[in-house]
Parts: sequence; C-alpha cells; structure tokens
Amino acid sequence: MGLYVETSIRAGMDELWERSQDPAQHQRWDLRFTSIGYLPRAEGEPQRFRYATRVLPFLSVDGTGVSAGERHRDDGTRVSALRFASQHPLSLLAEGSGYWRYVPGTDGIRFLTGYDYRPRWGRFGALADRLVFRPLMGWATAWSFDRLRLWCERGTPPGLALARAIGESVLRALLCAAALVYVPTAVALLVLAAALLLPPLPGTPAARRCLRTPPGRTPASAPRLLSTLEPS
Repeated sequence: MGLYVETSIRAGMDELWERSQDPAQHQRWDLRFTSIGYLPRAEGEPQRFRYATRVLPFLSVDGTGVSAGERHRDDGTRVSALRFASQHPLSLLAEGSGYWRYVPGTDGIRFLTGYDYRPRWGRFGALADRLVFRPLMGWATAWSFDRLRLWCERGTPPGLALARAIGESVLRALLCAAALVYVPTAVALLVLAAALLLPPLPGTPAARRCLRTPPGRTPASAPRLLSTLEPS
C-alpha cells in the first residue's frame, strides 16, 4: 500500500471499533471526510457507503465505496477493508482501496491503516499527487489517528481537539510574528525554530506521534478480506 499510518491506543477494542466503523462517529474525528453515510444493502452483502469532503465553504467532493469487516478472528485481532472511488470531476482521487487492522497488545491496541489509490488527470495529476496531495493525505490520516487516540484515552471530543490545534497554531504564528518585529534577529530565529520544532501540547493532536512506515523490515500486506470486495 502506498500510505501507511499506525498508532497505539489505550482503549477497549469494542470502543475503538465503534468509533472507527460507525459512520456518525468516524466522520467526527477523520479530517479526510466531512460526511460518511451507509447506503441500503441486502443481508449478507458488503456494506456500501457514500462519503463527501468539503474542499471549499460551498464546494464538496463526493464518492462511494464498499467495505467489510471481521470482528471475531482466532488471533484476537480485527480487520476491515474497503474499496472506494469518486466520479466527481474535481476529485484528484479516481479509485483506491485500503484496510484497517486492530491488534491488541500489552500497551494498547495497535491501530493501523494501509491504503493506496489511482490519481486522475494524467501526468499533471500524477505530479500533483506526488508533490502535494499524497503527502497531505498521509499527514491528515496521521493527525486524525492522534485525534481519535485523544478521544479514546482522554475523553477529548474531536471538536475540542480541533479547536486546540487551531488555537495553538495561531499562538505559535503570533509569537513568531512578534519575535520578527520586536526582538533581535538571533533571538527571532530561535523563536521560529522552537515554534516549528517543538511538539504540540499533549492534549493537541499531532501527526508526528504516529508511525508513517511499517515497523521492521517486512512491508505491510493487505488482508485477504480486501480481495473479496468488488470495486465500488
């Protein structure tokens, strides 16, 4: 898979599963989506869904997908897989697939994802994806995972976590601006370095707290469940 993100969350398995699988809860913490909703389905069929992402105040890009999950596995883990696609003309993402794994451990649950997609718009789309969109998607996934962790571990509502992130970013920007105006250059450079390098406060989501590559030398592999899903 092209993108990989992993974190450790000290929470109950059922709680983590519900907050990541229930659309109403999922859309609260995942920065990549504005809304997620299930579509009607017959019993025994994979679950189809519709998603939307607001890119401007009055513009949303939407798509559809299909997902399936395994809650009861012999090794105690859980897994879900999905395929997704967008026909929206402004969506750089054409189609893709991914998975989530839930691996219980002594220090919490390893919650990880791997996913990849095919961009549209030919060579321009491939370049825009490599330079801008794919790094942004990786960052947004990691930041969202840490927001979910704070919700599960500290009880911090996702909306409050976002407000803290915005407030802390604004404060850092104001400190940098004040330093550039009112203090000597050498001191201003130290303030700028601190603002950029110091990690966010413990209660503020941070993408840097998540792993962005699989641990060890073995590449992450998609679950067999993914092969059972037809394209959305």
